[in-house]
Amino acid sequence: MPPSLSLLLPFALAACAPTEPPPATPAPTPATAAMPVGGDRLEAYHWRLRDAVAADGSRIDALFASTERPLQLDFSEGRLGVSGGCNHIGGSYTREGDTLRIDELMQTLMACEQALMAQDAAANTRLQGELQLRLDDGDPPMLALTTAKGDRLRFEGAATADTRYGGAGETVFLEVAAQRIACNHPLIPDMQCLRVREVHYDAQGLKAGAPGEWQPLYEEIEGYTHEPGVRNVLRVKRYAIENPPADASSIAYVLDMTVESSVE
Repeated sequence: MPPSLSLLLPFALAACAPTEPPPATPAPTPATAAMPVGGDRLEAYHWRLRDAVAADGSRIDALFASTERPLQLDFSEGRLGVSGGCNHIGGSYTREGDTLRIDELMQTLMACEQALMAQDAAANTRLQGELQLRLDDGDPPMLALTTAKGDRLRFEGAATADTRYGGAGETVFLEVAAQRIACNHPLIPDMQCLRVREVHYDAQGLKAGAPGEWQPLYEEIEGYTHEPGVRNVLRVKRYAIENPPADASSIAYVLDMTVESSVE
């Protein structure tokens, strides 16, 4: 997978220990999104395509292959990631005022249904070179990009986990067993928890050392849908929530990527 996609395993892994049962509901309530003071507004949000029109005013249908998973832009430390189609697309970018310059994009080479592959091609064509940028504050914020040919793409911002939880999370790797297990909770009868253990990787992305002990995880993992019978290794971000409500957890787990899967 190209390095530009930033999907390499990190060199240093933080320790992770599943938490004890929270005092009430296991799923944390997301924090209210807030604009980071002095931060980069592009990096503070996931930007999801709302509408796209060509210079003649016609809708660019090729960019809307899926209503459930729209085209999405993510900006981070000078890198742009494009998702929502068939392949992962990425490249470097620079911003000067209202001008966004995106260098040549690279992508993985998976084959999918034709509509998704056509979306990749349409996005790749329009998200390179110099684009005019406009950011509108609001609820939600909006990002508008205009290409040299006059195509206009408008994106709606959804706060990233770092923005919602007020800082960078701790990267950990959790192996999730194929089946949930019964776990005790003072307020939730017959609760079924994910069964997890920590795993480690070395600098080459190979598993290193012995995994941790299997334990129940009393919080759900945001963005992860567990399928019974499927074992997964997940790269997740772990966030400490300051001053959580009395009926919520003080820890949140957010899915970053699925490293491996197997049916058992």
